[in-house]
Amino acid sequence: MRIATYNVEWFNNLFDDAGKLLFDGGWSGRYDVTRQQQIEALGIVFTALDADAIMVIEAPDESRHRRTVPALETFAQSFDLRARRALVGFANDTQQEIALMYDPEALTVRHDPQGEVTGKKGARGVPRFDSTFRIDLDIDAREDRVTFSKPPLEIAAQTAGGKAFRMIGAHLKSKAPHGAGSPDEAMRLAIENRRKQLAQAIWLRRRVEAHLEQGESLMLMGDLNDGPGLDEYEDLFGRSSVEIIMGSRDEPGLVDPHARQGLQRRLGATPSSARFYLHEQKRYLQALLDYIMVSPDLAAKRPAWRIWHPFDDPGCYGSPELCDALLLASDHFPVTLDIDI
Repeated sequence: MRIATYNVEWFNNLFDDAGKLLFDGGWSGRYDVTRQQQIEALGIVFTALDADAIMVIEAPDESRHRRTVPALETFAQSFDLRARRALVGFANDTQQEIALMYDPEALTVRHDPQGEVTGKKGARGVPRFDSTFRIDLDIDAREDRVTFSKPPLEIAAQTAGGKAFRMIGAHLKSKAPHGAGSPDEAMRLAIENRRKQLAQAIWLRRRVEAHLEQGESLMLMGDLNDGPGLDEYEDLFGRSSVEIIMGSRDEPGLVDPHARQGLQRRLGATPSSARFYLHEQKRYLQALLDYIMVSPDLAAKRPAWRIWHPFDDPGCYGSPELCDALLLASDHFPVTLDIDI
């Protein structure tokens, strides 16, 4: 079975309000890329992945006027994908949903959120991801109330062969300090936003621990937008979101070899799953942002992880059509896990 995670930049811009694809020459939202070019590139990438399930990060909008599931299923039908059904969890206000595309002949899935519904009052334990998490972030003896701008998608899944497992799709992001009136204010906002992201990572980690304690098989995947060396304020907090979610060596943890390699090698070559152009510096920055972390029982099955990087992966680089499509389709590249379950 092949499981994938893929952050598709500006996916929402490729559909009209009825969920139909906009095959035209209008701009997609990606720099100098038309909607038709991005749609065709995505068709090539999704077809090459041929995955049983894809956790789509930044999926089309779910709102009063738009629907995520019809849009993704229209996309799947247009390119005759096996992963032709879609599932979305809690909607958010960012026009960037977290959704699962899957092959109904390979998997049965349902949205299955865990935890207490708290509303704005919050809870100290492990509340539901569309609720409020109470935690003291800065040891000032005063609790902060934290929410997800993009609540993680929790899924109960079962393979056609009867294997049950859990999936969590996540998109953590530390907001840029927009609206800052001075360098000092920008620094304060940046630190505050990073603290909030780390609190979200702690919230996710507690949910992971609950599943591991119950002996459940678990896959956590998506864009964690964090890792060693990616933030100038990292040393203020000691650990990145990735380290918090995976767990330390002294506690039951999740496994992702790309994440482990990145954490162990502060200098030298590390894997990357995203590529951004820095206009001020006139160069590209590569970063490891996308992960598929699995519980120890799944890791024991010796799965194969792969980042579909157009230059670093020989299979992608050796196919000019796929290489070009990956560069046009998104600023992130897919990550896959091949596993016998």
